[in-house]
Amino acid sequence: MSFLIDFILHIDSHLITIVNTFGNWTYLILFLIIFIETGAVILPFLPGDSLLFAACALAANSEYHLNIWIFVFLFWAAPLLGDSLNFFIGQKIGSTINDDSFLGRFVKKEDLNKTEAFFEKHGGMAISLARFMPIIRTMSPFVAGGSGIQYRKFFRYSFIGATAWMILCCSAGYYFGNFPVVKEHFSLIIIGIIIVSLMPAIIAASKKHFAKK
Repeated sequence: MSFLIDFILHIDSHLITIVNTFGNWTYLILFLIIFIETGAVILPFLPGDSLLFAACALAANSEYHLNIWIFVFLFWAAPLLGDSLNFFIGQKIGSTINDDSFLGRFVKKEDLNKTEAFFEKHGGMAISLARFMPIIRTMSPFVAGGSGIQYRKFFRYSFIGATAWMILCCSAGYYFGNFPVVKEHFSLIIIGIIIVSLMPAIIAASKKHFAKK
C-alpha cells in the first residue's frame, strides 16, 4: 500500500521510469492499469485521473517520444471496456455478493451501499457522473449490472462518461502539465486532483451524516 501511495503522489517520476524501461510497451501498461481499475471490481484504488494527466503531460514533452493520439484512444477505450466487463460481472453475481463470498473479502459493503444510493439518486446519468469519482466509478458498473438495466442503455451512459473523462483529463495534462509551476509542484497538483475528484462523495457523505443528526 505504501508503494501505491508513493506511485500516485510521484506518478510523474514513476511514469518516466516506465517509459525509459519499457519504451512502447508503456502504452499497453497504462491501458491495462486503467482497464483493471474499472474492470476489476476488487481494485478500485488504482490511479485513474492522475495517471491520465501525468501520461499526457509526458506526451507533450518531445523528450519522451510518446504519441498523444495513442493515449487519447487507449484512455477512451480502456474505461469503456472495463465498464462493460464490470457490468457483466455485476449482472452475473452482483446480487449474490456477501461478506462470506470471495468478492466480499475485497469489496466493501459500505462502498456498494454508497454507489447504490448514488445510482438511485441520479438514475442512469450516475453511470456517466461516476466516471469522475474514484471508487464509485469502479462500483457503478457492478451495481448497474446487478440492477437489471439493459446493457445498451448502460453503454450509452458509459460512453458519455468515458469520452468526457478522457477529453478533460488528457487535455489538462497535455496543455498544462508542462507549465513550470505545475512541474515544480506536481505532487501537490496530483493531491489536488484527487481531492477534487473525491469532493462529490465527501459532500454527499457529509449531507447524509448531518441529516441523520
